[in-house]
Amino acid sequence: QVQLVESGGGLVQAGGSLRLSCLASERTLSAYAMGWFRQTPGKEREFVAAISRSGGNTDYAHSVKGRFTISKDNAKNTLYLQMNSLKPEDTAVYICAAAGASRLITPRSQYDYWGQGTQVTVSS
Repeated sequence: QVQLVESGGGLVQAGGSLRLSCLASERTLSAYAMGWFRQTPGKEREFVAAISRSGGNTDYAHSVKGRFTISKDNAKNTLYLQMNSLKPEDTAVYICAAAGASRLITPRSQYDYWGQGTQVTVSS
């Protein structure tokens, strides 16, 4: 059973930065493709960023490209999302996910395991 626990969320002013972490159960990051999604009340869960199992390929939603960076440290079993130049519209619960695949995965329907999420609030 894969377990994912996010941390690092909080309140930040527009223009600021946060780094989210997702601690995964042992060997998850070396066996799964990983991703970050976000969700706000009344809206569908939205793709933010993804990384392939090898870590060699990444992809981003258009709205965060150039501001967010996804990375992982297999030795620490941790997935990261570095978020810079934050905007009020980035306010959401951020959720990490694992997909049983080697390639980069973007559709949320193809992810198998989900964390509980961490709240990010960006004030204007």
